[in-house]
Amino acid sequence: MSESPPTTPVCYRHPGRETYVRCTRCDRPICPDCMREASVGHQCPECTSEGRRSVRPARTAFGGGAAGRHGYVTKALIAVNVLLMLLSIASDRGGDAAVGGSGFAGLLGGNTPLTDWGAVLGLAVFPDGSVGGIADGEWYRLITAMFLHYGLLHLLLNMWALWVLGRSLEANLGPLRFLGLYLIAGFGGNVAAYLFSAQNSATAGASTAIFGLFAAIFVIMRRLGRDTSAILPVLVVNLVFTFAVPGISKAGHLGGLVIGALMGLVLAYAPRGRRTLVQVVGGAIIVLALIGLVLIRSAQLLAG
Repeated sequence: MSESPPTTPVCYRHPGRETYVRCTRCDRPICPDCMREASVGHQCPECTSEGRRSVRPARTAFGGGAAGRHGYVTKALIAVNVLLMLLSIASDRGGDAAVGGSGFAGLLGGNTPLTDWGAVLGLAVFPDGSVGGIADGEWYRLITAMFLHYGLLHLLLNMWALWVLGRSLEANLGPLRFLGLYLIAGFGGNVAAYLFSAQNSATAGASTAIFGLFAAIFVIMRRLGRDTSAILPVLVVNLVFTFAVPGISKAGHLGGLVIGALMGLVLAYAPRGRRTLVQVVGGAIIVLALIGLVLIRSAQLLAG
């Protein structure tokens, strides 16, 4: 009986192609189109995909996703602020939404229907006789105020700072942790403005969050052992600007600074083994404490 000649192996994905190369993981024959470079030899597409799924995604030093290097959240926040500035200008009937208001030698814009609706306001009677403000239940103002601005100069100054600080912080913290820092710092600054400003005084701007980013980046850089000498002069200049220029919410800026520093400490010094849990719980405690202060202030205004 004659023996049958040995058959030439063919690619398991392309049966018409002969090959003597096999996947180093599953040992199936693969043709040049199916070969994927591996640390040793070649692998088939299925084994390569399986290997990618088993590899843990890269994380930052503070537990965040490596996607923060792209700065998507920073860009999205800037886009939201710019969009609301355009809507604010469109809603204006007085013509001074972009420039020509009373602040900063006329370079800042005036208030608009949109800023009137979303700025931090304790409790006030409007021209139509209605009553509104945070004490009256308009809590949304503590969030919306950090996305509204009085004029283009106000917007540009804050967006430049957000672009410079945001990309660095987002790269170090990851997108979600950076977004949480921004929102909590902005919320904290607006709560401070509510607590320490006149009840009929309206304030708005991303500066509450920006000052929080200043404080947080100082904490983060110190935690990483990096030089912070370039940050302090910029922070000092902004603080001088805060106290020297009339019409700026000092309470809002300082409140954002303090809350940003606290949130930065939570993010930077959470123990590695329980990092995410400590960061979430720490952020929640800060927010709950701020809500408690809002409730106390509202009760005071309504009682008065």
